[in-house]
Amino acid sequence: MPSACNSLCKQTFVSLNIKVFIVELYSKKKRWKIFLFISGVLIIAASLFYTNLLVNQFAQSERKNVKLWADAVHRKIRLVKYTDLFFKQLRKAERQRVEVLVDVYKRILGNTNNQDLTFYLNILDKNNSIPVILTDSKGHIISSRNLYPGEDTIKQLRGKLKEDFSVYPPIRIQMTHNKLYYRNSVYFIQLQEVLNDYISTFMAEITTNAANVPVIITDSTQKNILQFGNLNDVRMSDPTYATQILREMKSQNKPIEINFIDQGKSYIYYKSSDLLTKMRWFPVAQILVIGIFLALAYVLFSSSRKSEQSRVWAGMAKETAHQIGTPLSSILAWVELIKMDDSKAPQAADEIKKDVKRLEVITERFSKIGSTPSLEEDNLTRIIYDSVEYLKVRSPRKVQYHILFPRDREIILPVNAALFSWVLENLCKNAIDAMNGKGNIRIDLQESSKQVIVDVIDTGKGISITEQKAVFNPGYTSKKRGWGLGLSLAKRIIQEYHKGKIYVKSSSSKGTTFRMVLKK
Repeated sequence: MPSACNSLCKQTFVSLNIKVFIVELYSKKKRWKIFLFISGVLIIAASLFYTNLLVNQFAQSERKNVKLWADAVHRKIRLVKYTDLFFKQLRKAERQRVEVLVDVYKRILGNTNNQDLTFYLNILDKNNSIPVILTDSKGHIISSRNLYPGEDTIKQLRGKLKEDFSVYPPIRIQMTHNKLYYRNSVYFIQLQEVLNDYISTFMAEITTNAANVPVIITDSTQKNILQFGNLNDVRMSDPTYATQILREMKSQNKPIEINFIDQGKSYIYYKSSDLLTKMRWFPVAQILVIGIFLALAYVLFSSSRKSEQSRVWAGMAKETAHQIGTPLSSILAWVELIKMDDSKAPQAADEIKKDVKRLEVITERFSKIGSTPSLEEDNLTRIIYDSVEYLKVRSPRKVQYHILFPRDREIILPVNAALFSWVLENLCKNAIDAMNGKGNIRIDLQESSKQVIVDVIDTGKGISITEQKAVFNPGYTSKKRGWGLGLSLAKRIIQEYHKGKIYVKSSSSKGTTFRMVLKK
């Protein structure tokens, strides 16, 4: 009766211990949630602050690039204006030279006093650049100079030749009614082509600038778009969108005024690049992506955790039933035997006492799950031998146990006997399943000054390399009716309670070795 009362009290203690463990777990879980939430807020705030700082630095760098680009545009415009002025002066100089030539021709053609005309003839001879044609009143060519090859053989000024020399009005020589035609020099024409090419290149450089600045060039009305760059071609084909962008540019920056040769006045509008705008929204997009990822991760891990918890609780219930089932079945069998034969009562009382003691051991084991058990100096050799003696009579007859060290070898170290024997039982039961109830289980022990190594060696089918780490996970099992809790409890007992190690040392088709390392 006292033993039964003691067992009932310990079972009540187990129930209270599990409740306390659940309450503590829930409390810790709640604190962790608050901590993680605050950490997440701080990380998001730091990310937003740092990204905003980067965006501001990028904006400053872009504004600097835009300013450099605008300054470059101004410098090029000044260069274009200077070139335009240079060409005007060149055109004026050529006109003045032609007028000098006209005076020379007048002097020569109007010479009636037989004056020395050497000076005037030298002037005509030194004209090596300006193409000129002298004609009579009927268009017959009297003389020519600096014409292209083939043109100097033409006798009548007409057709394409007359068209080329009609860009400027001819100069009439009044006394003779002759006319002096001229056109731009070869050098002037070549420079004009260079300038036109320079203006075309300048327009392209403005619209496709290295600063990636969206640009619009308008005419003098500031409404008609002549050219644009770094903007969406399809959207710019929509007049409403184009007008909106132009209005936006007007509000951001003062336009750059340009005046191209023969094209009149134009205006360059620009604004900050789209990349900068995207950068401003990047932190928000980043937080959203991270948030979605974390939400999915939380759902997956939560689902996995709940599934694992379900397997653990189911495994714990089955393990409890399995542990208690064996001694209870034995007790019921002895009770039935007493009913059939009273003479068996003394023997039955001894066996029932052993089974009740076994129930107490089981109760003690479960009472220590979820709490920190006490470790006491104990003889590890005795614990191993006692555990094997208990397992021998409850294992299949074809399973042989071999302890490879003597019983009188004393190894003292801090250990919880009830929990360690539970680990040994789980390893042996797994070995029996791996051997299909037939084979040898060897237990070896090695001792050093700082630690003790215990090996449990079976002759089973072995464990694959990919499964050797997974066998200790809660709920993992290769058996059809297993619940995958034995090795998980073994790992918790050895690593968390005894601060040791347990792992698969080796495994092959000839057997598996589980190794436990305990500190002395």
